[in-house]
Amino acid sequence: MPINSFENYPMSWKPSIDKTRKPIYQGLASQLQQDTLNEILLPGTKLPPQRELADYLDLNVSTISKAFKVCELKGLLSATVGSGTFVSYDAVSNAYLLEDTKPNHLIEMGATLPDDASYEPLLLQLKSMLQETDYEKWFGYGRAGESLWQKDAAVKLIRRGGFETTVDHILFAKGGQNAIAATLASLCQPGDRIGVDQHTYPGLKTVAAMLNVQIVPIKSGNNGMSPPAFEYACKNDNIKGLYLIPDYHNPTTRSMSIENRKAIAAISKKYNQFIIEDASYHLLNEKPLPALASFAPEQVIYIASLSKSIAPGLRLAYVTVPNQYKESLSRALYNLNISVSPLLAELTARIIVSNQFEILIKSHQEQTVKRNQVVNRYLADYTCLGVETGIFRWLLLPGKIKGAEFEKLAANQGVQVYAAERFVVGNSCPERAVRVSVCAPETIEELERGLVILERLLKAIT
Repeated sequence: MPINSFENYPMSWKPSIDKTRKPIYQGLASQLQQDTLNEILLPGTKLPPQRELADYLDLNVSTISKAFKVCELKGLLSATVGSGTFVSYDAVSNAYLLEDTKPNHLIEMGATLPDDASYEPLLLQLKSMLQETDYEKWFGYGRAGESLWQKDAAVKLIRRGGFETTVDHILFAKGGQNAIAATLASLCQPGDRIGVDQHTYPGLKTVAAMLNVQIVPIKSGNNGMSPPAFEYACKNDNIKGLYLIPDYHNPTTRSMSIENRKAIAAISKKYNQFIIEDASYHLLNEKPLPALASFAPEQVIYIASLSKSIAPGLRLAYVTVPNQYKESLSRALYNLNISVSPLLAELTARIIVSNQFEILIKSHQEQTVKRNQVVNRYLADYTCLGVETGIFRWLLLPGKIKGAEFEKLAANQGVQVYAAERFVVGNSCPERAVRVSVCAPETIEELERGLVILERLLKAIT
């Protein structure tokens, strides 16, 4: 029996568990998950101290600790040193943004896609390749030792994004998501912790959950992640590394200043922290800033993918890896992929070496500017963050409505947008905002129809 009486004692959670089912900690973890899904425990709720809960349930504190740890690794709970344990704000949100099939009844303004201006040039290049006499080599295995000139192309693309590197640091991955998964799998053990922005890329969240790597939110300022907050996490939160999108951050559209990049780089060297620099959006900028990797090349794994800047179907990423991580990351990529598609690797390299990729990027930027001008016209009365060459915007909502509520309203009216709750991490409070994709609608006319609906909803809640 508990030592103390809890009959009239206020507690945020009073679970009831079957102690005959072993192990008890798993039953308690399952109960917490169910109570979260059933909204008995709401996001942001501070749970009772572990000793208090152990006394209430007449269990050992170690049993409570194990249950809490299981839930932390699932992303249901977020523990902060000195503050306690909270139900995560993203505990019940869906971080899998790309559905199996595109909903026919919705105007797609959720997925971050470039326009389709690059499709025809890519098709013409592909047809030319397949007419060559030795075309069959692109349907076999690709071997890393045979791709030196393709790595030269990678160096050229990465230089365009603001980072100077050499071919001996280049690895190939099947897209940015694949590179992130391989990096976490090679550098982290289950239970390790990495720091991220308070709102971050959902694909990072799903990979971390799959690998039982815990993500820790680090506070931001006007220029992205706060260097003092990062250093605090290095000292107090037992983090092992960092994941960042310095340029046109997904979803908030912020770009980190050079001063902050230098400060983050210096801290990573001081505490020997690895950094995953996701460069998915570097090429959206007309004049990219120097990559964070420029200031700490021995600490930063730099991932340059092509799906946001050229075409979504180019599932290829160039990964620049410091020597200390190269062997383990190379093995992880081999175990996940064996190799990348020789066809896509060759197609992409030819697009880059011929400088055709510059034409494609310029074409994307011109189309994106036109679409953003339409967005600005319809949403002029609201705070819609982002630049004219950005393929998505961060719409801050008026009134008191939450992002998840607005997402549901928009979907009911025929428009898909994504709420801040899908991007928020741990016990960070989600902004009252939604991410609005500019280029996902197939035509400008479809974009306008979606904006008309969003404008009408915004007026109704103001």
